[in-house]
Amino acid sequence: MRKLFRCIVLLGLSGFGYAQGANPSSSEDENQVKQVIETFFDGFHKQDSVMIKNTVADEIVLQTTGRNPEGKTLFKTEEFPKFLKSIVGIPETTKFEEKLTSFSIQVDRTMANAWIGYEFWLNGEFSHCGINSFQLINFDGEWKIIYLIDTRGKEGCID
Repeated sequence: MRKLFRCIVLLGLSGFGYAQGANPSSSEDENQVKQVIETFFDGFHKQDSVMIKNTVADEIVLQTTGRNPEGKTLFKTEEFPKFLKSIVGIPETTKFEEKLTSFSIQVDRTMANAWIGYEFWLNGEFSHCGINSFQLINFDGEWKIIYLIDTRGKEGCID
């Protein structure tokens, strides 16, 4: 009986070690993911389509969700080329800034998720806030954004 108990304990401990090793996330990976996202927004603010393209995979999906004035859920998918065209096409007289307010990043092997709070300002005035949820894949040492969905609203944003 004692031998059986020891075997069970040893198996349990070895399984515990394996489970801990199953999530080889590192702060280096998290920093790299954060850098990719910050570069994406740097390109966004500079209206630099090449900089933005360098942060994303070939087949990126862009979506947004929120509520219309009547409270109905909105859900929209945007084509990446149209997104780039709209960013590059913003007139110089229009000032915009997406202020990133929080970061929560999780990494597992070749996949990462970043949950990022933001406030959007247009011509110096608050427009809306929400969450950007990024999914990234590490393609042979290079993190790329494969999916971005955001929420948008005006309530619960600024203290």
